[in-house]
Amino acid sequence: MPAAETGAVRATRYVLAGLRLALGWIFLWAFLDKLFGLGHETAAKAAWINGGNPTQGFLKFGTEGPFADLYQDIAGAGWANWLFMLGLAGIGVALITGVGIRAAAVAGGLLLVLMWAAVLPPANNPFLDDHLVYAGVLAALALTNAGDTLGLGRLWARTALVRRYGFLR
Repeated sequence: MPAAETGAVRATRYVLAGLRLALGWIFLWAFLDKLFGLGHETAAKAAWINGGNPTQGFLKFGTEGPFADLYQDIAGAGWANWLFMLGLAGIGVALITGVGIRAAAVAGGLLLVLMWAAVLPPANNPFLDDHLVYAGVLAALALTNAGDTLGLGRLWARTALVRRYGFLR
């Protein structure tokens, strides 16, 4: 911690770290629930490990608006299931550990914007919903190196790989 850091700056770092951890848990929980059918949103019989299909239900029956046909066409496709589940897991783990926040922010932002576009217009607002707000939070986390506080971001940044390829930070 720099000597000149004020209480407000320190508090901001910890608030951002808390948001990072919370958003990471949202992604990781979605992955775990869909993988194992933990009973919150996904019943055990619909779990991916039990032959369930993580993209089928929402994309087939929950989409509406101008892109509904596109999403319904990819519902249940093997590649869509794998990309979706790997994305949820990777984004969640990156946010929780503080490693690869920039990549997680880009991937998470893309996933969230795609999810937002699947239900246009949003139910409670003509344009804005939580998906876009979360995407903005991901951008803020990446821009402020939020993985450094309560995470492994500083250690990760010192690796030769990240020093060579800064976008991996």
